[in-house]
Amino acid sequence: MDNSVTPQTSSQSSTQRAYLALRNDIIFGRIPPGQRLKIDTLKESLDTGASPVREALSLLTSDQLVDRIDQRGFRVAATSREQFQEILDLRCRLEELAVRDSIAHGSAGWEEALVLSHHYMVRARKTDLETFETCHKEFHMALLAGCKSPILLRFCSQLYDLNVRYRYLAGKSKSYARRDVDAEHAAILEAAVNRETETLCTLLMAHYRNTGAFLAEQID
Repeated sequence: MDNSVTPQTSSQSSTQRAYLALRNDIIFGRIPPGQRLKIDTLKESLDTGASPVREALSLLTSDQLVDRIDQRGFRVAATSREQFQEILDLRCRLEELAVRDSIAHGSAGWEEALVLSHHYMVRARKTDLETFETCHKEFHMALLAGCKSPILLRFCSQLYDLNVRYRYLAGKSKSYARRDVDAEHAAILEAAVNRETETLCTLLMAHYRNTGAFLAEQID
């Protein structure tokens, strides 16, 4: 199943709709870390059956956004400063490997897709949060799309997803709001299109670690 944050559509299965609805609620903090997830309550709020809810929770457990509590049910995965630092460090290491390989192998088609994904991301700022988040992930994954290792790309995608909750936590910081994230994305795009590998890696790692610095204001 695609792990991106995607608006629901009528063509999605009951499990997909439940998965995406719960995932968005967890990512954007509408369901806080540590909260119990009761099947009966979720059936009502999601207007679906028990089986799709259980399947969705199992998928979210695989995503490490939900924890299974022995035989007692499920709860939203906890957050911590230590966990975020581990996610951040792994993401920087793996994405640097992936983006270097992507630049080395990226075709003209890769470049066109990257530019288009940036355009959609910028335009999505004027729409709803879920749409923007979808476009934001598509831009960052488009940077890596030239990489020839599917396994590495899957790890990068999962680490992106694990990081998203923390990024929205950082977004509550007053100093975070003073960052010009659009300018950071534009500089990353320019370096990628110009195939300036070292500059791109420096900008991308700073982009991620700047968010980590702001998190110090928010995570106990």
